[in-house]
Amino acid sequence: MSIKSLFLGSAAALASVGAAHAADAIVAASPEPVEYVRVCDAFGTGYFYIPGTETCLKVGGYVRFETEWNSQKDAKNWDAHTRGLVTFDTKTDTEYGALGSTVTFRSWGQGDYDGGTAEIDEAFITLGGFKVGYGYNWWDTDLAGETDNIGSNRLNMVGYDYKGDNLEVGAFVEELTKRYSESGDSYNSNDGVGFDGSVTYNFGPVKAWLLGGYDFHVNDGSLRLWLTSDIGPGTFEVAGVYSSGANAYYDLGKWTVVADYDMKITDKFSVTPGIQYWKDVGYGPDGDFNGGSAYRAGVTLDYKITKGLAAKITANYNNTDATDWAYSNGWDGFVRLQRNF
Repeated sequence: MSIKSLFLGSAAALASVGAAHAADAIVAASPEPVEYVRVCDAFGTGYFYIPGTETCLKVGGYVRFETEWNSQKDAKNWDAHTRGLVTFDTKTDTEYGALGSTVTFRSWGQGDYDGGTAEIDEAFITLGGFKVGYGYNWWDTDLAGETDNIGSNRLNMVGYDYKGDNLEVGAFVEELTKRYSESGDSYNSNDGVGFDGSVTYNFGPVKAWLLGGYDFHVNDGSLRLWLTSDIGPGTFEVAGVYSSGANAYYDLGKWTVVADYDMKITDKFSVTPGIQYWKDVGYGPDGDFNGGSAYRAGVTLDYKITKGLAAKITANYNNTDATDWAYSNGWDGFVRLQRNF
C-alpha cells in the first residue's frame, strides 16, 4: 500500500468517527434559575425570605438630623447632631411559635469633624411570648408629644408577654445598674435586680395601662397608670407616676401627672399640646424625696412631608423651685428632620 493510500484511508476513518460524535454531541445543561428574593407575608409587611432558608428578614431604620435649642443659663443656646439607626429583625416559624431576633445599631455625630459614637441599641431573642436580651423595656413608651417624661429603661432582661384581643399581661426580671436619671454605673455592682410587670386592657373607647417596677437594690419602686381615648379629631392621653423612693424605674419626683392631646389637623399635620407637673422632685443620698415641685408645658408639631420623610418641631417651658433637677428654668426645644425606611 502506498503512502498516499494510507493517508487517504486514515482521513476517511477520522471523518467517519467525527460524524458519529457530531451526531451524539453533548449539549451543555441550561443554568438553573436563580432563587430571587421571595416576599414573606406571614409576619407583616417588609419581610422577605433569606435565600436558601425559611427565615424571614426585615431591615429598617432611619436617618435623623436635629437642631436643639434652649434659653437656659450657662448652657449651649443651640446644638446640632445627626443620628443613623438600622434594625435587623428575623422571624421563623417553629413548633413553639415564632422564633425571632432583633439587632439594632445606632450611631450619631456631633460637632466639627467628630466621627461620632456607635453602639448596639438593642439585641434580643424572642420565642412566642418569651423575650431575653438587651433593649428598651415598657417604661420607654412615651405619650404622643415631646413634653412628657414618664420613664425610660434600656437594660438586660428576661420575661414573658402575653397578648390577647383586648388584654396584654407580662412580667420581666431585669438587671439594674443605676437610678433612672443618674448617669454611669452608679450601683457599682452587678447585683442590681428589678421586677417589671404590666397589664393593658381595652375598655371599648378607652385603653388603660398599669405598669409597675420594683428596684430590689434600693428597695423602692414605681407605679404608672396611663389612660388613652380617641376624642374628637385626636387622641387624649393622661398618665400618672408614683415612686416610693428614687429608683431605677423613676426618680424625677415622688409623683407626677401629665396630659396631652394629639390633634389631627390633616392627614399630614398634627399638633400636640401637653403639660406635666411633678411634686417632691429632690432626693438625698438615701433616695428619699425631700420637697420641691416643677412643671413643664409645651407643644409639638408633626408634619409628614412625603412618604418616609417627616419633620417635627417642639418647644417647652420649664419651671422648678429645686436647685438640681432634670430641667432648668427656661425654654427648650428642637427642630428635627427624619427619613424612615
